[in-house]
Amino acid sequence: MPPWTFVGRESELHRLTTTVAGETDRGVLFGGGAGVGKSRLLREGVARLDPERHWVVTANATAATTGFPLGAFATALPAESPPRVTGAGLLRWAADVLYRQAGSRSLVLAVDDAHLLDPLSAALVHQLARAGPATLIGTLRTGVDVPEAVRALWVDDLVTRIELDPLTGADTERLLRAACDGPVDTASAARLWELSLGNAHLLRELIQAARDGSALVRRYGIWHWTGALPLSPTLADAVDHRMGRITAPVREVLELVAFAAPVGLSLLVKATDGAAVELAEERGLIRVGPDDRRTVVTLAHPLFGAVVRQRCPLTRVRRLLADLAHLIESTGARRHDDLLRVALWRLDSDTARDPGQLLRACRQAFGRFEIAQATRLGRAAVAAGGGFDAAELLAALLALDDRAAEAVRVLDAVADELTGDRQRTRWRCARAAAAFWGLGDARAVELLSTTSARRSTVAAGDPTDGGEPFEPVSPRNLAPVKAVEASMRLHLGEPAQAGRLAREVLADSAAGPEHRAVATATLAHMEAASGDPASARARLDALGQGCLTAPHVRLAVEAARGAALVIDGSPGAVDDFLSAGFARVARERDFRLGGGLLTVLQAQAARLRGDLAVASRLASQAAGELSDGHGFAVLAHAERAHAAALMGDADLATEAMADCDRLRRDTARLLHPWVEQARAWTHVAAGNRREALATLDRLAARMRADGLAGHETTVLLDLARLGSPAPERARRLAATVTATAAPAVFRYVAAVAAGDGAALRGAAEAFAALGLHLYAAEAAAGAVTVLRRLRAKEAPEAALRLAGSLARCPDARTPALEIEHPTLTHRERQIARLAAAGVASKAIAEQLYLSARTVDNHLMRVYAKLGVDGRHRLAAALRALPPEE
Repeated sequence: MPPWTFVGRESELHRLTTTVAGETDRGVLFGGGAGVGKSRLLREGVARLDPERHWVVTANATAATTGFPLGAFATALPAESPPRVTGAGLLRWAADVLYRQAGSRSLVLAVDDAHLLDPLSAALVHQLARAGPATLIGTLRTGVDVPEAVRALWVDDLVTRIELDPLTGADTERLLRAACDGPVDTASAARLWELSLGNAHLLRELIQAARDGSALVRRYGIWHWTGALPLSPTLADAVDHRMGRITAPVREVLELVAFAAPVGLSLLVKATDGAAVELAEERGLIRVGPDDRRTVVTLAHPLFGAVVRQRCPLTRVRRLLADLAHLIESTGARRHDDLLRVALWRLDSDTARDPGQLLRACRQAFGRFEIAQATRLGRAAVAAGGGFDAAELLAALLALDDRAAEAVRVLDAVADELTGDRQRTRWRCARAAAAFWGLGDARAVELLSTTSARRSTVAAGDPTDGGEPFEPVSPRNLAPVKAVEASMRLHLGEPAQAGRLAREVLADSAAGPEHRAVATATLAHMEAASGDPASARARLDALGQGCLTAPHVRLAVEAARGAALVIDGSPGAVDDFLSAGFARVARERDFRLGGGLLTVLQAQAARLRGDLAVASRLASQAAGELSDGHGFAVLAHAERAHAAALMGDADLATEAMADCDRLRRDTARLLHPWVEQARAWTHVAAGNRREALATLDRLAARMRADGLAGHETTVLLDLARLGSPAPERARRLAATVTATAAPAVFRYVAAVAAGDGAALRGAAEAFAALGLHLYAAEAAAGAVTVLRRLRAKEAPEAALRLAGSLARCPDARTPALEIEHPTLTHRERQIARLAAAGVASKAIAEQLYLSARTVDNHLMRVYAKLGVDGRHRLAAALRALPPEE
């Protein structure tokens, strides 16, 4: 792998260069752990020094040079030293040689790994630093023995010692982007940072191993880490070097912690050798710290566990985990997470026999959004004879993990074992949900419909109509059926039926909390789409947390909340949502579907702000995170197209729109407004404005027919942005739509229709106050065009507003931004700048060797071009012009 781009360390690099320049310290030593980037920092600093001013002597201390006098300076000193000279004489000779080499330039000692200096080299460095003319810059490793002469450097205040912190998450992401020659998705970058703990050397080895092992894949231009951790020989060697030599008792401690962390200290001491535990902590191999009311042990570095687990024989793994499970069970397994940990240990040690234990642990992992763990436990529970309860839970997990076909097979396998109306109802709901959302089979709703007399063989490979008669559902079990059907009807684009069913669920006293939550999410989504996102959010906020423990229910609720925020036109509120509890859980845990939805919302918020390059990257990241089989992937590709189109990239927009259409299903009609708006802007980017307007007109009519005034409002905004406002319809909607951005939208539509420059300027200010900078720029551009034509006094201020908004969305290329800036000649700019600075015409004429009349004629032309009425408005108008070529 070629050398990595140097990122971060700006303050440390500045400290190094200012030290050499004599502005701060007499010298500086950077300390830190192995691989933290000390040597690279030193090399970068030396490379930036001016060789005309500084004579840099590089001393590379290594374990090989430690035994040789002046071994670190071997390349800087003559091959032959003076004969029969004492140690002190040798020091004086070496110092004189280095000063002679420097001549009139300042002498700079660059010492890498100063802790490995041989005694004489260390004494030379100390002597030169104390003498004063030489400046010392160097590195040393923290936590190791250091020669006394080196230690005295900072103890005697000859140099400043600075400890280097690990790379930050942001620096790691920048480094990954450079190493992979492209952006890395946020979750992957965060996980790789956690694994490397900000250590540049380990991060490099991780990336190399991931690339060699195909664990890094590129989807839609974004690199994704699959989560696999292939341990290459070089990565394992790097980790081994950090761990050092390990005795058998310490190895047993590390193995147990690697498989069981976090493990209670008392349990670890009971299961291993207490002295070995102490030694492992002393050597920095494990960390011991508080966790709630007990003391727990974890490995000091995440990669220690990967290496230890890989090298542990399977027979010993099974013995260790079985012993651990027995120890916790013998003490009563009193802690909340003991159930899950013991079940996993039993599973991994092949001693799991109790289907009840496996099922309870599966539910716990499911509630914690640990989808992979829960799926393993669910499979084991089914295999152990857990029956329908285990099959139902496993099917839900498989559907969330984009394995809906398998989910259907799992449910069909227990169809003959169902007992009672309640179980049959749950089976129908589970199977319909897997077929509808997982397989995209719109006919699955027939499994639930309370109005159909017969059901078809949905999702079983037989498309024919007919089928077996419905088994009646007792009134006390109707709530779950209606809740799931309501959500399906919403996704099928049938809002009236969806609303009726959802309200019936909420009116049913027998409805359980999860079913009420699903119905609430359905109604909230409809309220937001109908133009009242505030009520939608209030409805969702009223839900208790107790009904949101199941990931699929929580996903429905948070998807509705996210849609409400986007329809509301509140990018700041979306940001707040993305930093809240659900977002943290979905990203930190193993919930890929939830994480993909959040990334889509991030992309939408960025687009609303006008940060289109970020929106494009996030939408591409979401498309890579989500399986092609899920409806959210359709939305991700629509956002890819939308952002690309707004940037004027017709090819990328067309490609992304084709991906969107390839994945569209009837079960994702809920996303129709966002998809069609993206399609319209794709037409715009391709130069087909007529088709774009036709697409938006059709969409507006559809939204009006369905009563989705919130979506219709955003469509009217797009029509106005393309020069086809509908002011009468906007006035009627203004009476009912309460979205935060709605007043600014309706103000803009009316201003475009009236050609009112002042009103357009007001709309630009309203959009900017909401953080909707692209809309603000487009409104300001319209204001500038109108006001310049009228030579209105507000034209320069409007142009400044335009410049400010464009700075917030520099990648935007939309028709509304296509205005003609006045073109001034070089002489006109020259005269205008002087006049704006208060210089009189006569003085300008004398300065430029012109007549006063010529200056005034130039100024009159400038006033006409800029649409201003005098010198007092020149400064603002000039600032709004693009730079002179």
